Amino acid sequence: MSDEPGGPRKAYRNERFLASSDARGIRILSEFMEPQARFRDLNVADVIVFFGSARVKPRDEAERALAEAKAAGGDVSKAEHALKMSAYYEDARTLAHRLTQWSKSLEDPSRRFLVCTGGGPGIMEAANRGASEADGINIGFNISLPHEQKDNPYITRELNFEFHYFFMRKFWFIYLAKALVVFPGGFGTLDELFESLTLIQTRKLSKRLPVVLYGKSFWDDVLNLDALVRHGTISAEDLDLFYTTDSLDDAFEHIVGQLTAHSLDMPGGRL
Repeated sequence: MSDEPGGPRKAYRNERFLASSDARGIRILSEFMEPQARFRDLNVADVIVFFGSARVKPRDEAERALAEAKAAGGDVSKAEHALKMSAYYEDARTLAHRLTQWSKSLEDPSRRFLVCTGGGPGIMEAANRGASEADGINIGFNISLPHEQKDNPYITRELNFEFHYFFMRKFWFIYLAKALVVFPGGFGTLDELFESLTLIQTRKLSKRLPVVLYGKSFWDDVLNLDALVRHGTISAEDLDLFYTTDSLDDAFEHIVGQLTAHSLDMPGGRL
């Protein structure tokens, strides 16, 4: 009889095979089909994606770290900078809370613009936290990494994912997204931002996808996209593919305005 000790084994129960290079296609397909089934069961088709650094701390944690650094002769300058950056955590938390409340107020209950993040700490935690505090279900797309990435406690349990493949994780971000909010971040955030802008610029996306860069001083310091225009590697019009702001009210109104104008009357992502 199959699957008895010492007997033949079904291929889909052969863990050694499933972990091998020969089964890579099966693993990739699993990271498409298993989330797809969960999204269909929970009627998830539209999300607002928050990107940003995993290293940004909540204000209270940053304040404690600064007090400890002063008391113990630690790196006060580093702690002061962490406290300054914590403003982005609190803003992401507030913006996610407001967007969740707006989403829940929509007349059609099938139209749910859920907050979605990379599932880890920092800005990701802040957005999941804000959505959770507004009693909204929210999504976390974690990725297995040797450091930094660990799922935060605010993700809705049924929508907490862990991916092995970056490209499958990014597929789900973009496939479901109706808006992107990009907070200050590092290589991962920049990768997600520029891949999204490339898809929009090359019209690989048929939907309207507003992109908000939050934190004008940060982005002005980190990005010099005007130089790309001067060198002729992008068009001046490409700078209109994103919207930069420092204001919570401005970010909220821009996103809601764009979603109301371009997404409310359109069908959600087909799963």
